[in-house]
Amino acid sequence: MQSIDLATAPLREMNATLQAQAAQTNATQWEILNPRGAHAIAVGLDAPIEVTVRGSTGYYCAGMNKQATVHVTGSAGPGVAENMMSGTVIIDGDASQYAGATGRGGLLVIRGNASSRCGISMKGIDIVVQGNIGHMSAFMAQAGNLVVCGDAGEALGDSLYEARLFVRGKVKSLGADCIEKEMRAEHLEILRDLLARAEVDARPEEFRRYGSARKLYNFDIDNAAAY
Repeated sequence: MQSIDLATAPLREMNATLQAQAAQTNATQWEILNPRGAHAIAVGLDAPIEVTVRGSTGYYCAGMNKQATVHVTGSAGPGVAENMMSGTVIIDGDASQYAGATGRGGLLVIRGNASSRCGISMKGIDIVVQGNIGHMSAFMAQAGNLVVCGDAGEALGDSLYEARLFVRGKVKSLGADCIEKEMRAEHLEILRDLLARAEVDARPEEFRRYGSARKLYNFDIDNAAAY
C-alpha cells in the first residue's frame, strides 16, 4: 500500500499523484494520512484504484470521481462525491450538505447521516444513506436512486424529475410534485441490489417509494395560470 501523509505532503501534490495513476497501474492501494478536514481530497480520480482516507475531510472530497473506490474513515464536509461519474465512495461517518450533488453514476454510501440537499440534481448516481437526511434532499433529481434507511426532512424530492427515492423511516414533508408511488417487484429488486452493494442489513419491503407526479415539468396549456 502506498501512503501519503498530508502532515508533510502538499495537498495539490497528493491529488496530482493519484490523478496520474493509469488504468493499468500496479499501485492500486493508497492511504491518505492526517487529512485534518482538508478540502478537495482525492478529487478527479480516473483509475481503478482504492484510496482510504484515514480521518475526516472538508469540502468536495472525491469530487468528479471515475472508477476509483474512495473510503473515508471519518465524516465528510459539503459536496462529497459531487459530480461523481462512476466508482464507489464510502463515508463511515456523517456527510454535510449536498452529498452526491449532480452525480452522474457510481455509488455513494454514507454510514451515518446526511445533511440538507443530499442528492440535489442527481443525474444517475446511486446514494445509500444508513441514517437520516436533511431538508430539500433530491431537489430537482433527474435520474438515479436515493435510498434512506432512516428519516427524511422537509420537502423531499421537490421539483423531482425521474429519480427514484426509497425511504424506510418517516418523511417530514414532500416537495412540489413529489408523491408516494407503488412499490412494484422491479423496485424491490433494484432496492435489494443497492442494499447488498452498500452492505446494509435492511429488508426492501420495509421501504416506501417516492417519485415525480409528472405534473410540474410537463407543461399543460390548460393549467397555464397555475405555473
